[in-house]
Amino acid sequence: MKIGILGSGLMGKEAARDLASSEDVTAIGLADIDIKIAQHVVNQLHSSKLTAYQVNAKDKQELGHYMRQFDVIINALFYSFNEIVAETAIEVGVNSVDLGGHIGHVTDKVLKLKEDAKAVGVTLIPDLGVAPGMINILSGYGANKLDGLGSIKLYVGGIPVNPEPPFEYNHVFSMEGVFDHYTDPALIIRNGVKQEIESLTEVERIHFEKFGPLEAFHTSGGTSTLSISYPHLKTLEYKTIRYPGHAEKFKLLVDLNLTRMDYSVDINGQEVNPRDVLLKVLDPIVDLGDKDDVVLLRVQVSGTKNAQPETHVFEMTTYKDRKHNVTAMARATANTISVVAQMIANGTITKRGVYPPEQIVPGDLYIKEMAKRGVNIHELNSAKKTHVTN
Repeated sequence: MKIGILGSGLMGKEAARDLASSEDVTAIGLADIDIKIAQHVVNQLHSSKLTAYQVNAKDKQELGHYMRQFDVIINALFYSFNEIVAETAIEVGVNSVDLGGHIGHVTDKVLKLKEDAKAVGVTLIPDLGVAPGMINILSGYGANKLDGLGSIKLYVGGIPVNPEPPFEYNHVFSMEGVFDHYTDPALIIRNGVKQEIESLTEVERIHFEKFGPLEAFHTSGGTSTLSISYPHLKTLEYKTIRYPGHAEKFKLLVDLNLTRMDYSVDINGQEVNPRDVLLKVLDPIVDLGDKDDVVLLRVQVSGTKNAQPETHVFEMTTYKDRKHNVTAMARATANTISVVAQMIANGTITKRGVYPPEQIVPGDLYIKEMAKRGVNIHELNSAKKTHVTN
């Protein structure tokens, strides 16, 4: 099978690394607007399967010419490209997956292409990162084990193994993205009612083996498509995991209007956006650099089985790959999108159209494939005694 990648950044590179080690993959394309960057990554990975391409993803004709050479396209570009890549995939009749993007309702726009994709016989799956992505697949897997679904609670955090003040945090994706997740409202379902709640609120204590106490709080984007896939839920919430005190510190920055994009102040006759200044100030402080990170994840799916309460809990703790100098977040994210792309290419996934991960990715096979890559997802005791009331 032949798989093409758009974007030779960290996620594109790590997806290419995984594909190169998969026996069933015969050819891999790695495309970038700057072919020198793509070629540099190809040279680093030392695989005869890999070929670098120069592609301007804003040019549909150029994009289509590249995409039609492959069975599946992995879109590892910035989320603003997701819609044009999805449209082009349908036009040239190629399957496609992306890393998601709920800012500007990008994923919603991709999902609206469902009938068009089905008509030409291709499969498109957006939101294939960790959150959204892994948490969706595990939520769907847990839901399928139940007769009736009542609650989905999600906890995810990418944090440093050895935290340092003042924030005890180092970013594993852009700080602009972190600001967006901290400032936009979080979509939840409470008592059966879909609603929005302020981010950085309702802080709770949470523990993982070797890590704790930690804190978890509401942030935007994490519940992704789950409220649409499971509209009758009584409870749905997503919380971000950090070291204690983090939410309070960032809440102060938000309350001081230092994270707003639509706000400026006059300094000596010049309009200055405090957010731009804060990003520059924070960058050297929260840069991960060569430090070790860890991704913690817990998915708790509750409902009924044979008229009795039952809960299924999935947990993951993934560390940085020191051998290849790959962050824990990149490992969990890039392997997820690579595994699912291969499931489409090898015929494991056969449904045609556009589907969110929870509706189409087989959770049991996904967990097995991720384990082969050193990303171990454990299902905890799912007996009735594990039921958690909401």
